[in-house]
Amino acid sequence: MRRKIFIFVLLTAAKAFVGVAEAWGQQAGEEGRIMTLRECMAYAISNSTKVRIQQAAIGDARIARRDAALALFTPTLSGQTYAYYNFGRSIDPQTNTYFNTTSFHNNYSVSLGYDLFDGFQAVNNHKISKTGMLIAQSQEKQVEADICLAVMEAYYNVVYYKRLSDVYEEQVKAAEESLKLARRQEELGQKGHADVVEMEANLADRQYDFTNTHNMYLNQKMVLADLMFWPEDEELEVTSNLKELSTSAFHTGLTLDENILGDTETDAQNVVDYALAHNPDMQIASWQQLNARRELHTAKWQTLPTVGLYAGWNTSYYSYQGSATASFGNQFRNNRGEYVEMSISIPLWDRMSRASKISRKRHAYEKATAELDQKRRDVESEVRRAIQDRDGSATAYRQAQRKGAVQAEAYQLNQKKLEQGLISPLEFQTATGNYLKAQADEMNSLFKYLIKHAVVKYYNGVEYIEQ
Repeated sequence: MRRKIFIFVLLTAAKAFVGVAEAWGQQAGEEGRIMTLRECMAYAISNSTKVRIQQAAIGDARIARRDAALALFTPTLSGQTYAYYNFGRSIDPQTNTYFNTTSFHNNYSVSLGYDLFDGFQAVNNHKISKTGMLIAQSQEKQVEADICLAVMEAYYNVVYYKRLSDVYEEQVKAAEESLKLARRQEELGQKGHADVVEMEANLADRQYDFTNTHNMYLNQKMVLADLMFWPEDEELEVTSNLKELSTSAFHTGLTLDENILGDTETDAQNVVDYALAHNPDMQIASWQQLNARRELHTAKWQTLPTVGLYAGWNTSYYSYQGSATASFGNQFRNNRGEYVEMSISIPLWDRMSRASKISRKRHAYEKATAELDQKRRDVESEVRRAIQDRDGSATAYRQAQRKGAVQAEAYQLNQKKLEQGLISPLEFQTATGNYLKAQADEMNSLFKYLIKHAVVKYYNGVEYIEQ
């Protein structure tokens, strides 16, 4: 029986250990995963200090909206109490005569007030606070969009320099093999020492290019990590999660997907109209102009009288040294009083402060209107420029792709000619440089197109992180 219990306990412990090991392995896999572009964007947004600052601004706007609603729909309510001893001359509240006896006074009061008409200040403040909440939310969306675009550019730079450094690394290996073959041919008398020296120079150039490109890759990787607020003690690894790229895209040639180039003829005016109606910058400028107009109307209404309704209740207790007074409960009931008050305040002369305020609000409204017009012009220009850049980069990529295919074929032919001794190492070095430049131009034009294409889609209503 004890043996069965022991075996059962052993199996249970083993099962628990396996579960913990799997959990550790899963956690380690998540920590060491290769980040896609969308994951980099999401990580940057969730850890950005700019987003946290904007979220705090949204919290302030939410509080301002709540306060404005309470000021509009609820009255003010306050309570007060005080107690004091009087050791000198005072007035007897019963006989209304002076006396010099030490006395104790205790008072309680509650007051209620509501502004019936305040020049629509509370109404406009409530509307302004609601619009302010929308502005804060749009500003957060704009901050997230700026972060995503910056992360996208840095991400593509990392991928570009990583793949370019891989290409240069392969060229270094090819140059080492060519140098090894040239030295062997020199020993056999098939090549001269000058040819070997040129091959060594070619290898040195390839090694320099590889080192320089690898350093650029590390630098862009650091830029991406800074944008993402990636932990400094963890290695950041990224991968291209694009359907348009194959595993050997930059070696065998790449063709753009038809879905990508299919919208190069998109009606620019439709994109412009959508951006002018929905872009966060336009919405913010429009709401700011609306709030400026409301504040101007509020300032104008402040020249009218204000009407308020007030009510209150109070009671008191007092006692005199050396004399008998009624109990606290009796005085609390007997000394109580209530009042209802309506007041009208008419502004007559306030040293031109209201007129000055109206002038300042009018200038603020004119400034907001001008800023809205300028923002409308800027957004329209940005959209049209983005569409032009997208179409231009698509054409450039097609040309770079054809150029890359031709240079790749020429490089292979020149490599065979070099092995057969039909061309000099200097000529082969020139052909290699042309081939590498064609590959770099092809990758560079592709990533430029992808960024410009994403910008146009963003202006057309698709968030960067959703693309």
